[in-house]
Amino acid sequence: MSNSSIFEPFPPYNLVPDPVTFPFYYAAGPSVIPGLSDAYLALIAPILVYWGYSAIFNVFDTWPERFPWLDSYRIHESAETKSRNLVTKAQVIRAVLLQQAIQTALGLWWVKEERGSTNHAAAMRDLAPWVVSVSNIALGPRTSIAVLQQYGTRIVEFVYWWAIPTVQLLFATFFIDTWQYFWHRLFHVNKYLYRQFHSHHHRLYVPYAFGALYNHPLEGLILDTVGTAMAEAASFMTVRQACFLFMLATMKTVDDHCGYAIPWDPFQLLFGNNADYHDIHHQQAGIKRNFSQPFFTHWDAILNTRMTRKELESGKVRGANGAQASEKLKEL
Repeated sequence: MSNSSIFEPFPPYNLVPDPVTFPFYYAAGPSVIPGLSDAYLALIAPILVYWGYSAIFNVFDTWPERFPWLDSYRIHESAETKSRNLVTKAQVIRAVLLQQAIQTALGLWWVKEERGSTNHAAAMRDLAPWVVSVSNIALGPRTSIAVLQQYGTRIVEFVYWWAIPTVQLLFATFFIDTWQYFWHRLFHVNKYLYRQFHSHHHRLYVPYAFGALYNHPLEGLILDTVGTAMAEAASFMTVRQACFLFMLATMKTVDDHCGYAIPWDPFQLLFGNNADYHDIHHQQAGIKRNFSQPFFTHWDAILNTRMTRKELESGKVRGANGAQASEKLKEL
């Protein structure tokens, strides 16, 4: 196979592996799970992940005497969940199931099954000229030719299977963070939006895992469903990539509401926006702080709405009208 016409004025060499090999994460069949289309998997997987991951923390909450080693990681005492929260767990479950039903119904329209199998060799052939151009700019023609002759195939494979999907995922997470920060902040700043919609979520003063998606249905639609769908579209993800994004965002949201500050939890280890960070937002003094969710904290830092646990406990920084907002919640 020769690509000499593509790489002129470079010498003819093939940058596309023959045969194409797949990384460990890629399922080469027509679907990840035989008999279940990837489009349906993208709709089902986030729901299973939500309740499955929540169940782990619910076991910790239900039988704390069996997990005494977790006591030092609890953000709040178990009794606070009953004494401070203004909504029952049954109401939370019903609201979450309603949001997931709406999410699934819209997903049936939004997520489309990809027709035919992807021709990865052809996709790499299309990518190869870009690799050559970037290499030429970065290294200069002479060095570029030498490097590509020796490592060109591996470079193309790396860019195709790892670099591009990573950039897509990072772009999608930043898109979701930006979308949710500004909508979330608006739902707090605007008194009508807060009272009519966002106050539902803040009936959970002491968050717990399966209350992560306890929202007013309209807010859940705007912040979670639409925001994540737009991130997937804007980053040009495949259905399988979208499935991974939906699962990742779901698990991260559950973890942020789990009620445990566990330093070796992968999500809490990798992200500063974690359970402790978001718990501050659910408290009276932090209700106008820590709007960022679910991944990073850059918007809070840039726009001066960030609050640390130390600041919360010392009372040095307080969200505007935090106590008043709390009292309004109790009236609802």
